Amino acid sequence: MLIRAKAPLRIGLAGGGTDVSPYCDIYGGSILNACINMYAYATIEPRDDGKIEFRCEDRKEFAIFDATEKFEIDGKFDLLKGVYNRLVKDYIKKPLSFTLTTYVDAPAGSGLGSSSTLVVAIVKAFQEWQNLPLGEYDLAKLAWSIEREDLKMAGGRQDQYAAAFGGFNFMEFSNNEKVLVNPLRIRKEYVNELEFNVLLYYTGTSRLSAKIIESQVENTKKKDEKAIDAMHKLKQQSLDMKEALLTGNLSKMGELLNTGWENKKKMSSSISNPVIDNIYETAIKAGATGGKISGAGGGGFFMFYCPNNSRYRVIEELSKLGGEFRRFRFTNIGAESWTTK
Repeated sequence: MLIRAKAPLRIGLAGGGTDVSPYCDIYGGSILNACINMYAYATIEPRDDGKIEFRCEDRKEFAIFDATEKFEIDGKFDLLKGVYNRLVKDYIKKPLSFTLTTYVDAPAGSGLGSSSTLVVAIVKAFQEWQNLPLGEYDLAKLAWSIEREDLKMAGGRQDQYAAAFGGFNFMEFSNNEKVLVNPLRIRKEYVNELEFNVLLYYTGTSRLSAKIIESQVENTKKKDEKAIDAMHKLKQQSLDMKEALLTGNLSKMGELLNTGWENKKKMSSSISNPVIDNIYETAIKAGATGGKISGAGGGGFFMFYCPNNSRYRVIEELSKLGGEFRRFRFTNIGAESWTTK
């Protein structure tokens, strides 16, 4: 018997960073994101030999342990161990024996929420296997708690909810860890146009998002007016972009992305660098009307809005810089699980 699960990665369209405490606790945050057909996968194969095997196929990392109720968090397989520890503690109450195999379609640190999405996929697989009573909000909140509270990993709150729900979502964040997910019903022709005009460009470099997020958190704590004002504007950007998507005013997308990028760079000095600036300027000169780095910044995936037929010129020019393009489509389906033989 095999128990499988998958959860979609996401691209952040607007409001990125306003889901991070303490900003969202003090001011309230809002984000607009969309899931794409790139995934994190988890497969559980039950065993009867008293062993637990972890296989991270995309990273070529493998290990076998004696079955236990709690793993030590030691920097190796921490996401997998963290999920197992919490589920045994809160739900299962006994050691299990299994092989857990994972794979993610994007590298860690690429800005598409890969780590959080993987946690959601793993939890979803255990939910299928152990018949755990988890709805979408429960699944996302549990995944968030494992990462942020148990594993002490810095980050926001949007990734887990995007992976659990799927689709285009306008999310609102407030104190007491409250999250409200508002699914958007966007007309198919608008989605088709977005898929044609949006380019996803991998810079070829990953980054440690935690360092950038810690810088952003520190700026909020010390009440850095420049950084906080930038986050206020990013929050407004999410509202403006939601309206543009729902009404089909897609000509505003590039302008909104460009404004958001300028404000995002003010949140932390680590968000951009000369290499990233050159990529952005090259795309704009080739015909893109706006763009942004996905996730915390510092590297990973860039998203550009290329209206009319400018995508071809942008692809031509950016290809000279050594990165690569990833084809994608948007998906309305969130985390899924199933059992097979």
